[in-house]
Amino acid sequence: MQIKFPKLKTPNLKSLINIHKITILTFFGLTAIFAVSLFFLSSNLTKQNNQNVALSQKLKDVSFKLQALKNEDQYKMNISLKENIKNIQDTYKSSLSLYQKILDLKAQKQNTSDLDKEFAQSLNYLSDLNYSSGSAALKILSLDIKKKEDEFAQAQVTTSTPQNITQNNTAPSSGFSVQSVSTDNGSFTVYLVAADLNSTRVIVDTASDSDCSNNCPTLPLSDYVSRNGAFAGINGTYFCPAEYPGCAGKTNSFDLLVMNKKKVYFNSSNNVYSTNPAVIFSGNSARFVGQALQWGRDTGADAVLSNYPLLVSGGNITYTNGGDAKYAPKGTRTFVAAKGNTAFIGAVLNATMAESAIVLKALGMDNAMNLDQGGSTALWSGGYKLGPGRSIPNALLFVRK
Repeated sequence: MQIKFPKLKTPNLKSLINIHKITILTFFGLTAIFAVSLFFLSSNLTKQNNQNVALSQKLKDVSFKLQALKNEDQYKMNISLKENIKNIQDTYKSSLSLYQKILDLKAQKQNTSDLDKEFAQSLNYLSDLNYSSGSAALKILSLDIKKKEDEFAQAQVTTSTPQNITQNNTAPSSGFSVQSVSTDNGSFTVYLVAADLNSTRVIVDTASDSDCSNNCPTLPLSDYVSRNGAFAGINGTYFCPAEYPGCAGKTNSFDLLVMNKKKVYFNSSNNVYSTNPAVIFSGNSARFVGQALQWGRDTGADAVLSNYPLLVSGGNITYTNGGDAKYAPKGTRTFVAAKGNTAFIGAVLNATMAESAIVLKALGMDNAMNLDQGGSTALWSGGYKLGPGRSIPNALLFVRK
């Protein structure tokens, strides 16, 4: 059967010129805003107190403008304009991601002055619309950030642990330990705090007394430990740090299901159908569920905390690769785990997310779930073993019964 297509009305030359003018003006308007924003950011980068606020607002403005331009009818854009818009989008995403990594290092009290200068230089290139030099500068910056992260991870090992770490694939039955765990992917340094659930109660403490969507209160991990008389603790769920540019309007908020020590459930309404995993501590047992929707709102439990991904379930690895791009690079991976009636909190150093799952299986964990990390990384056992990191909205704690 022959298909007849309707005739399309051919636009006149004047209409095409007008459309092209509008598109050109829109593009150059966005470009000008982008250039001015980057110039403003680079000139203020060294002003420590105002730097985060200025960058957050300007990057947010660029994001809104870029989204508006992307929503324009694609037929009104020529190939050259689309290519330039892609350059803006790619460099914007790259600069935002790298800046957040610098902020994470700052949160761990690391000196980032050299990285700040490199970042300012890359912004200067981008403000001049020199995308090739800007992209090259961002690549160099990415390598230097990785080097700084590796140095920090190594420093944590040398300053907080014995020089000769014992090679041991057996998880301890109690207390704090540092051990090297052997896997097919190599050996990994692991920080572990073990607690017998027959004598230990696991709780979650929150800085806020109820749901909070913006400007939420936070506390250092040490404050959570001291006000609860805990002997150990670790950072809790993912959240939106105040200094992250993309967190405007949701500062320090977290969207995941949590029940704190006062039996108050947080984010209950938006987790009714949640497919994120969760851990539930009750009495002398720990239950891990693959999806938070599998758990009701029982206040008989001691603690409920959801995060992701689930690393080990039933003694088997449940996370391999994929998901968030931040899972792929090596870094410090914090976790909560259980083996029989023993609960564990800790961190695998210099590992990808997939490697942390491999390590926890090698330690014989029945179940394990990933927690927040980056600049929020903090582990306490008689003092900070990792961190202190930034202030956090919730924490998982071990308290004597």
